[in-house]
Amino acid sequence: MQPKQEVTITKPGLHPRNKHVGRYNFDVLIATTPSLAHFVKRNAYHDLSIDFSDALAVKTLNRALLQHYYAVADWDIPPNYLCPPIPGRADYLHYLADLLGASNDGLIPHGSCVRVLDIGTGANVIYPLIGHREYGWHFVGADIDASALGNAQRIVDANAGLADAISLRQQASPSHIFKTLIRKDEFFDLTMCNPPFHGSLNEAIAGTARKWRGLERSRNQTNKPIKHSTAANTLNFGGQAAELYCAGGEAAFIELMVNESTQFAKQCLWFTTLVSKSANLPRVYRALKKIGALETQTINMTQGQKTSRIVAWSFQAKTQQLAWARQRWHNR
Repeated sequence: MQPKQEVTITKPGLHPRNKHVGRYNFDVLIATTPSLAHFVKRNAYHDLSIDFSDALAVKTLNRALLQHYYAVADWDIPPNYLCPPIPGRADYLHYLADLLGASNDGLIPHGSCVRVLDIGTGANVIYPLIGHREYGWHFVGADIDASALGNAQRIVDANAGLADAISLRQQASPSHIFKTLIRKDEFFDLTMCNPPFHGSLNEAIAGTARKWRGLERSRNQTNKPIKHSTAANTLNFGGQAAELYCAGGEAAFIELMVNESTQFAKQCLWFTTLVSKSANLPRVYRALKKIGALETQTINMTQGQKTSRIVAWSFQAKTQQLAWARQRWHNR
């Protein structure tokens, strides 16, 4: 069977089901998480905001968003671990829900019948938290960092109802992604991943420096300086090594993921990954063509001035996708 032509889907702004469309309602968030009040000030445009160069302010905002919108009452991450923007992470999950719906006659499946593998779940375990609260899905969060998984487990254990829905696994082999992680006779409806972007520590530091300069330009209207010190400390923008870079960068990581996915073609309906850099897409498409994926999709996402995209691929033809849905989602 010939692979289906690659499909690109483009929609402006956040997904319509995203709870974070529009500006943050800081009055509501402060009522939920009073500690956020310390960080909320009027910006140069006289709007309520926080200093996004302040790691503690960003973490407190995340805590408030998770508590108010997703009933995650206890969430924290250690210093220097990635503190992800919640709206963009939620967008990825909503588009994945649409992807499953397309394999199910337009109906998005909810509940524990849907199993998702989150590659690189990190200390923040954001995707499983949001995905379970929004759709009731069950997750396996995987990472190579034992300390990150330890913090993720603390979050899961501290919040009622999560321990039965989110389990965590360590990838013992840094040179593999799915190998040694997906067990024999185990099935996932989705895999998802936000791969490391940079190819080296130096690239990561340079990228972070560009972010600082961008923040400084945006703050030119005020007299308050942005506080940052050493290059290593600026990585608190943030992230540990495994979260920020790997040999060959994003493109090499995704290519390895694509190649390994062939070994689990019958155990997963959709494999997906974020692709931050559009220049990496041709290499990803070549890899997908080489392995013979039967269907691929690219879903463009926009948050403010930032554009990213999801690349998804399946080894199941449409009739097989419908059969998968009937067997796994309709009979439970």
